[in-house]
Amino acid sequence: MTVLTSTPLAADPTEALLPGEGSARFALASRALLALTQDALLLETLRTVSEATHPVQVAGSEIDFSALLLGHHSGVAVLDCAAIATPIEQLTRRLRAQFPEVVLIVAGGIDEQGLLAAQITDGSVHRFLHKPVSEQRVRLFVEAAWRRHAEAGAAPAAPISASAPRRWPVRQWSLAALAALAVVAVPLAWIGTHLLEPAPHSAPAAPAAPADASDAAALESLVARADHALEVGDLTSPAGASASDLYHEALRRNARDPRALNGVEQVIDRLLGAAETQLQQGRLDAAQALATQARGVSPDHPRVAFVLAQIGAQREHAVLDKAQRAAAAGNLGAALAVLDGGAPGARRSTLVEEARAELAQQQLDVRVADYLRRGRDALSRGALIAPLENNARFYIESARALSPGDERVAEAARDLGARLESEAGKALAAKNPDAADTWTAAAADAGTDPAQVATLRRQAQQLRAVARADSLARLALAFNERLAQGRIDEPATDSARFYLAQLLEAEPGHPSAQRAREAYAARALDEARGALTKEDVRAARRWLEEARTVGAEAAQLGTLDSSVSAAEDEAQQANTYLNEDTFTRTRYVAPQFPEEALRRGVDGWVELHFLVGTDGAVGEVAVVGAQPVGVFEQAALAAVRRWHYRPVMRGGRAVAQRVRVRVRFTVQR
Repeated sequence: MTVLTSTPLAADPTEALLPGEGSARFALASRALLALTQDALLLETLRTVSEATHPVQVAGSEIDFSALLLGHHSGVAVLDCAAIATPIEQLTRRLRAQFPEVVLIVAGGIDEQGLLAAQITDGSVHRFLHKPVSEQRVRLFVEAAWRRHAEAGAAPAAPISASAPRRWPVRQWSLAALAALAVVAVPLAWIGTHLLEPAPHSAPAAPAAPADASDAAALESLVARADHALEVGDLTSPAGASASDLYHEALRRNARDPRALNGVEQVIDRLLGAAETQLQQGRLDAAQALATQARGVSPDHPRVAFVLAQIGAQREHAVLDKAQRAAAAGNLGAALAVLDGGAPGARRSTLVEEARAELAQQQLDVRVADYLRRGRDALSRGALIAPLENNARFYIESARALSPGDERVAEAARDLGARLESEAGKALAAKNPDAADTWTAAAADAGTDPAQVATLRRQAQQLRAVARADSLARLALAFNERLAQGRIDEPATDSARFYLAQLLEAEPGHPSAQRAREAYAARALDEARGALTKEDVRAARRWLEEARTVGAEAAQLGTLDSSVSAAEDEAQQANTYLNEDTFTRTRYVAPQFPEEALRRGVDGWVELHFLVGTDGAVGEVAVVGAQPVGVFEQAALAAVRRWHYRPVMRGGRAVAQRVRVRVRFTVQR
């Protein structure tokens, strides 16, 4: 007589034998199998399955393991999560980056498997061993790993002398201190399903990443390093690692990258902002140094020229003020000495010797006339405010310092002011408000009518407002086009989300920015609803968070959030294996005890997973364990497929549910 029973057992979906991974042995070169473990049973199993072809080298800590990696020419490594202090997902990512030739096998529990889900999926981690391990499964995984290593190394490589030790690059790090990016976990049921899919006996080597992918990665790294340098204030030094150098290197790779272009602008803005602060405090040398750094970042930047012009004007003002005080005190010699001395570091000109000669002769009138002559000559050449101390403004103001009431000086000053106003008008006509501000500031210093100065400044501001409005209009047009094309958040630098961010950064309160924000929020909510309809819960959650980020209405967010949360709960329930004895079975078919097993008096069990559909029918039946193997599986499968259950109800509707069961085969003695 036979007794057939169904008892619940905790599921382990990865412990099934993987199809296509037989017991074939590989006669590879005698490289060592590296193991990071303190588990005696695991180590003994590894030695049993590997010592014949690959000696096992073991380390009990991450630091010892780093020494093994540097000292052995290995291709396969086994990592025991119980012996690792670093988060396993971080350690495997860094090992993969540092030693891409090494195939990784990780041993641990279900929690560690979840942390490594993404790496298992993309092949960074070759296999995951559940502990306690079985010899058969360890053998399959280790042999598959050596096979993968051999296939990946099929490309020609530089020969290595048999007599010379392998030379590794010096790596100054401790494995216990490695850091890496966080891994995005995927549902456990998905992991189980994909791990149980048949693996090809000999998978082709993965193709090399295209050149443009590596270029893109290098560009992203440059921009990230530049952003960090900008954040910590390394604007122009150290060489090669400053924000300026890194953003320029990024632009060399992609001259239109908006992040690098914006980064250069931010570097210049910070340098010139600091220069202007120093200028306001009268620290001309410090201001000059900062403005010179900005000119090194972008020699033709209009604001750099404007700030340098301001610094030059302040230097000239300082010289002229000192000369005026000396002249007012009747010390013409001192006044001329100040004028001839000029700014620190300035090249001495023939003006010095001429002034000394004139001073000796006490010919003040001649000296003033000479300054005016030089000033008018500079006017005719267009040298109105530059170069430093060799321009019309400087010469005319020098004459004013020596003879403030001279009508010839006043006339020259009026001519200079008219020319400066004219240049400001030309800059406005050319739609260059920065240059217009430079000329207007010089005109104000020259004594131009304050009302006219105010008009010029107002026109420059209006020009900037028009330019800003045009820029916002272009951004809004690009946003609307990308939204209509369905390019909502991809590609990252040419999508509706990208242009929305540009609008909000430029002027968050502008109507076009607000309209774009509302349109993007509405579209994100629509995408979330569509994903929910398609039962793509993860996409629905992502779009919901997008809508929340841009400030969608709280009422809509709350309603949709409830729906997404309910769908997430339902999906989690549906992908959780429940014990069969918690269901109401409406039809039962007893498994047929195999005659040979009955004749021999063999007992055993078969563990199965299956899906109870919305109609109560059984589907997707799979064997996940059996004892003994190859005896009772078919009988259990044939019976369970014919079982039927009362459908699972949630929220007033029938839903599918995954179930686990162990069918026992017992001979009554």
